[in-house]
Amino acid sequence: MKKLVVFTGAGISAESGLQTFRDSNGLWEGYNVQDVATPRAWQKDPALVLQFYNERRKNILEALPNKAHHTLAQLEQEFDVQIITQNIDDLHERAGSKQVLHLHGEIFKMRSEEDETRIYPIQQDIKLGDTAEDGAQLRPHIVWFEEAVSMMDEAIRLAYMADIFVVVGTSLVVYPAASILQYLPPYMPIYVVDKKVPKVNRNNVTYIEKPATEGLVTLQKYLREIK
Repeated sequence: MKKLVVFTGAGISAESGLQTFRDSNGLWEGYNVQDVATPRAWQKDPALVLQFYNERRKNILEALPNKAHHTLAQLEQEFDVQIITQNIDDLHERAGSKQVLHLHGEIFKMRSEEDETRIYPIQQDIKLGDTAEDGAQLRPHIVWFEEAVSMMDEAIRLAYMADIFVVVGTSLVVYPAASILQYLPPYMPIYVVDKKVPKVNRNNVTYIEKPATEGLVTLQKYLREIK
């Protein structure tokens, strides 16, 4: 069974009604990203940061996986599928995908602000005064801008082992995540699916310029032809 590694971004969840901040000039649901998604924002106004992510958590709880998420889950019947996502939602898992690596953290987890290994599940709100076992304030288990992406090495390892690499719903402008393509062997076939496909400076690239829900159905047909 061939190994299919799929690198997903906000575009795949946008069709489930989850807004992407890059579609609105740096605003995310009306918030300036610098005010809610950086370590400096947390130090300046942790209550505002918690409010923002508490609202995102509620939005994601109400959202449903779309056809793109379900198509990727279905591909597990034909391929060994590994998803590497920049998204903090759980829509891949809810659609049935079994192997999902979250580069930028997960909205349904929280952690100690002092010890990032103390991680706990969360479905409700995180409040000021909620503390981890070490006594430190709990914060969203999210990789903010200006923080290290600790899962990057594992993502690169998984990507390098792929037989086929697929990019879905990402502009490939957020680093270091977007650098993952630099580590792929030169012979690896790449498929890029997006309503506005980013150009990839490599050979052996097939572009599918469609929204994720439509484009992944097209991809499924292509993959069946080369099996």
